[in-house]
Amino acid sequence: MLDVTLTLPGLLALAPLFLVLAVTIRLTSDGPAFFVQTRIGRGGRPFGMIKFRSMYQDAEARRAALLAQSDREGICFKSRNDPRVTPVGRVLRRLSLDELPQLLNVVTGEMSLVGPRPALPEEVAAYPARAMGRLAVLPGITGPWQVSGRAEIGFDEMVELDLAYARKPHLLTDLKYLVRTVRAVVSGRGAY
Repeated sequence: MLDVTLTLPGLLALAPLFLVLAVTIRLTSDGPAFFVQTRIGRGGRPFGMIKFRSMYQDAEARRAALLAQSDREGICFKSRNDPRVTPVGRVLRRLSLDELPQLLNVVTGEMSLVGPRPALPEEVAAYPARAMGRLAVLPGITGPWQVSGRAEIGFDEMVELDLAYARKPHLLTDLKYLVRTVRAVVSGRGAY
């Protein structure tokens, strides 16, 4: 109920911003404004997660060569100075604007506003058994680890935060995470 109540009006209100960001992305680098990537959702079902494109078009092909340079502990790759990110993409990521199109994933029921971040199929394939509990609930645009430091949080700590959330999902908890998300975005901690 929270997802629908906040997402539909939010999409209408953000439509002008979506247009400005899409045009800016298209004018500053080759390729589409949006990027759809296969992620794993609730129950292990794959879906296409939508983002504003923040990387150059060949980013997926270059990913394997960068895996050893991850700035994040554990399975999930993150690089503070990822050479695949465009100059506009750095701003989008710093302000988490690249995530806004996921509101469409919320409308379609593939994601929720709050929940564990959806992982890549190859990351889920490497999960230890305990981490599979992250797949018990809908993935979210924001959630426990995003408001606790984002990419500065290691994989094991992320799993524990997400499992605690999945065990006791609650409307008030979701509202708390949404409020804390604003503070996390403004601070920019762990955003890269």
